[in-house]
Amino acid sequence: MTHTATQIRHAQPDRLPISGLLALAMTGFICIVTETLPAGLLPQISEGLSISPTLAGQMVTAYALGSLLAAIPLTIATRGWRRRNVLLLTIAGFFIFNSATALSSHYVLTLIARFFAGVAAGLAWSLLAGYARRMVAPEQQGRALALAMVGAPLALSLGVPLGTLLGATVGWRTAFWIMSAMTLLLILWVLAKVPDYPGQSSRERMPLRKVLHTPGVRAVLAVVIAWMLAHNILYTYIAPFVAPAGLGGRVDLVLLIFGVAAMLGIWLTARLVERHLRSTVLASLAAFAATALVFGLAANSAPVVYIGMAIWGISFGGAATLLQTALADAAGDGADVALSMNVVAWNGAIAAAGLLGGALLDTWGVASFPWAVAALLLLALVIAWSARSHAFKPGRRSSTGQVAGH
Repeated sequence: MTHTATQIRHAQPDRLPISGLLALAMTGFICIVTETLPAGLLPQISEGLSISPTLAGQMVTAYALGSLLAAIPLTIATRGWRRRNVLLLTIAGFFIFNSATALSSHYVLTLIARFFAGVAAGLAWSLLAGYARRMVAPEQQGRALALAMVGAPLALSLGVPLGTLLGATVGWRTAFWIMSAMTLLLILWVLAKVPDYPGQSSRERMPLRKVLHTPGVRAVLAVVIAWMLAHNILYTYIAPFVAPAGLGGRVDLVLLIFGVAAMLGIWLTARLVERHLRSTVLASLAAFAATALVFGLAANSAPVVYIGMAIWGISFGGAATLLQTALADAAGDGADVALSMNVVAWNGAIAAAGLLGGALLDTWGVASFPWAVAALLLLALVIAWSARSHAFKPGRRSSTGQVAGH
């Protein structure tokens, strides 16, 4: 409750603090590009470190592991710190560990640097949503979060192609130096445009167990896991999935369609999240489920794949904004801790989707993907539909009682 007055005093009621929110978006962009960069650089990294491409690929695994392990404990440990100091710490972490990756000539040292870059990302992701909400008045929180999250789909669309391009033109080490240079610019941007806020006092901090048992929190996290499992099974194995439609050589175009559509999804979500959060979540899940069912019946048709990718992209673009808004609203004073749980759920689903998708591919082939995806989405839809009291409430988001502690 103490922070509500602080938030309203700092927020501009009529205009979004666009520059500050874009600095948060840039932080998210750096998180994702740093994570995905090795995927586009595998041949150069394996040659440079004299390792196999499979071992080079573990640079992505080490990063994800760092995020998973660090998000909750670091968020709890830093709750009392001033918010901008925590944000700057995460960005400085990217500078240090991307630079270490660029300098390293030893595989183990490289993996350690990647692990700690992931640690920085885990803390950043648990911080960004709450920070964006705190920079604006309650009725602007959905739009602010949509803008602060725009870096993620941009990075997902551009990260691997960007890495491939940089690797081919300037080399993989220079690619990581470029990321370090971007973090230095971002530090200056944050100092200039992102306001500072106090951390939570000891009496405001909710224990982890209490946050987890806050009504609505577990329902949102369950939807996060089911939705992200469904998305990542298909997204991780998109190349083999589109091959039967004759699009094995056009994966770049397929992902571009998805990325552009996801941007449209973010724009739509920004317009709908305040008044129609529940119905937008349900519509997004239903649209993706219907697309998965159509994929199951006609995935060997290139036009169906292209149209399906567009619908899927639109339905997924606003997922981060919708789910984090619902989670923070439900958690109240425990929002930062709840959002760190979201980091674990999200990254855990990505890792599990890689394993589950691989098992499906080896056992039943790509034809099994749409049916598994549809089943997960229908489960998410049932959970979201049932959770109308606390997690996904109908009607306009309340402008009172939602921002205590943010």
